[in-house]
Amino acid sequence: MPSDAPKSCPHCSSHEEKPAPTASLKSQTTYICPMCAGVGSDKPGSCPQCGMALEKNPLAKRNEPECCGDGGDDEVKDLWWRVRWSAAMTIPVVLLSMGMDLPVIRSIPHDASAWMQFVWATPVVFWVGWPLLARFLKSLRTLRFNMFTLIGLGVLAAWLYSTLALFAPGTLPHQAGHGGMAYYFESAAVITVLVLVGQLLELRARKATGSAIRALMNLTPKTALVVRDGSEVETPVEEIQVGDVIRIKPGTRIPVDGVVMEGSSSVDESMLTGESMPQTKETKSAVTGGTVNGNGTFLMRAERVGADTMLSQIVEMTAKAQASRAPVQRIADRVAAWFVPAVVGVAVLTFLLWWKFGPEPSLGFAVVNAVAVLIIACPCALGLATPMAVTVGLGRGAQLGVLIKNAETLERLQQIDIVMLDKTGTLTEGRPSVIEVVPLPGLSARDLLACAAAIEALSEHPIATAIVNAAKERDIPLATVTDFQAITGGGVLGNIGENEVFVGQASFLKKNGVLLDAECLSRSSQLQAAGCTVVVVVLNEKPLGLIAIKDKIKETTPQAIASLHALGLKLQMITGDALATAQRVAQDLGIDEVAAEVSPKEKLLHVYQARGKDRHVAFAGDGINDAPALAAADVGIAMGTGTDVAIQSASITLVKGDLRSLRQAFALSRETMKIIRQNLWFAFLYNGLGIPLAAGLLYPMTGWLLNPMIASAAMSLSSVSVILNSLRLRRYE
Repeated sequence: MPSDAPKSCPHCSSHEEKPAPTASLKSQTTYICPMCAGVGSDKPGSCPQCGMALEKNPLAKRNEPECCGDGGDDEVKDLWWRVRWSAAMTIPVVLLSMGMDLPVIRSIPHDASAWMQFVWATPVVFWVGWPLLARFLKSLRTLRFNMFTLIGLGVLAAWLYSTLALFAPGTLPHQAGHGGMAYYFESAAVITVLVLVGQLLELRARKATGSAIRALMNLTPKTALVVRDGSEVETPVEEIQVGDVIRIKPGTRIPVDGVVMEGSSSVDESMLTGESMPQTKETKSAVTGGTVNGNGTFLMRAERVGADTMLSQIVEMTAKAQASRAPVQRIADRVAAWFVPAVVGVAVLTFLLWWKFGPEPSLGFAVVNAVAVLIIACPCALGLATPMAVTVGLGRGAQLGVLIKNAETLERLQQIDIVMLDKTGTLTEGRPSVIEVVPLPGLSARDLLACAAAIEALSEHPIATAIVNAAKERDIPLATVTDFQAITGGGVLGNIGENEVFVGQASFLKKNGVLLDAECLSRSSQLQAAGCTVVVVVLNEKPLGLIAIKDKIKETTPQAIASLHALGLKLQMITGDALATAQRVAQDLGIDEVAAEVSPKEKLLHVYQARGKDRHVAFAGDGINDAPALAAADVGIAMGTGTDVAIQSASITLVKGDLRSLRQAFALSRETMKIIRQNLWFAFLYNGLGIPLAAGLLYPMTGWLLNPMIASAAMSLSSVSVILNSLRLRRYE
């Protein structure tokens, strides 16, 4: 072989990404904001940007005992306590203010009623509703205006006006309504109650968005039966070490990743992979922590424990992805930047116009309508529109066995119009076997296989494994090899004694001046036309013969290809295999285009060329040689059964290595983006219609005004509606 044969570079097949600042923060802080990227704290509290309560970080290391809880339940209990007390004290205020025709209420003098309303409403606003005012004051102190800025201004405006009217009515001339001075204590109290109810409903709904992560975290059992010194000892999962032998009984969950040593059973892997049918496990079969054993019992050896298990990696990857931000979020961010100041401006303008031109009591009308504007304008729905849908969508994807690295990938996926597919391990099982050995005259098939297997024994490629296994099945001893070299996109090279042996592609040999005779070429073409991969064995630059290898197409691949076509996607096979072999596989599967006999560098060029034509490209592969293309594509998709380098380079991992999951990924992306657009549309429409109505736009024509209490209920329900709409993704199949 030529001495200048290209050598593979150990550095070009993988890349190392710097962790995003938010991901780093998210993995360290104990509490995080569900809306604002990069905001976290080691203590519970509220977000300094949006005012929302911080939530327990699913990636945070738990230093406190489990009995301390995660903080979320304590917040629900506190809010529920505040809702009960505020409602109990607000009911008398509402009855006194709006029940003037009731038998008992109408006998109470107007001034006495006002004092009673003050006594009941004040603790509602300043005691029970203090968390709302605290967030309002914090927003003013930090100049980070949010929904609590508007709520605080509205509630305090109604309470201060009413208190001033009660204590110093002379300062508000001509503000008496029918029956006496107008008071709005009931508005301040009811708004506080409704906001607290909205916060409670929102918190409960928001906790449901993280149900996928919690469900995955709860899959690992607390203890396992570890076999030590011939006896089974119930051991906490945290104490299991690599190499421990574990007894798995019927109906129990597998605690860690490992390999079956003895016995057999069927295992339900649906929670991790989305695969509904139980998988048969026998000796040497891999088992995954968190999956459920069937009716059999077996012994397993622990191979990956703690944070190294697949389940732990899925939880961490999904949690980090949920903390990321989709590009579409920029729309909401730009609006939110000026939203609160704009609303305050509209409220001030509303106040001035009603005070100047409104009917008597004009100041009362001015206060009520300005308060209604402040209360109904809820930027929370706008801020929640994207992160809630992303959180639920990514969590559901993890449950279906589709791990999406970040929110940007989820958004990009819906734009993809061409999917490039590697062949071996992606379309096929990745477990090829030798079909035929064709030696040239003067050499036996056994000798040819012995020569090839000796060289391939030092390679980790699936084709190498097939050749070595064929030699082992025939009890062929393997010679010692020196100066082994893997030639990227070509084959493998090494020395057996004084002889140089090459095993690889005929196309590579042709480029380097080594030609096959007509008979060998004819037989090679026949085998390739039958869908076989053909490698040539060369001794000292002279061909010795051919070895035909066939990798069975996965049973699920035809269905997956059909489902991707149904989504309107164009499919292209990109493979280093011979053209005839690739064309046969593509023909059998109905793949649109084929690019064969390509090197890893050429795979990368195909991706760049397609993107240069304004195509949105997804590349699916599983090998080290696919890593550059996976990283360069708009969306890289790795088989979970593939190499670690491929998985690290990709932005999506199909845990089961089943292309049918790819259809679920595309469909989930489209559904999530649909939900996000619905959420944003609703948030914009809600504020676009609500603010003018609250300002009194319809009053000149209809005499109708929006009561601040109704505005408060609408504000609370708007956020809850956005979250409930996002939660529909939990039922996505």
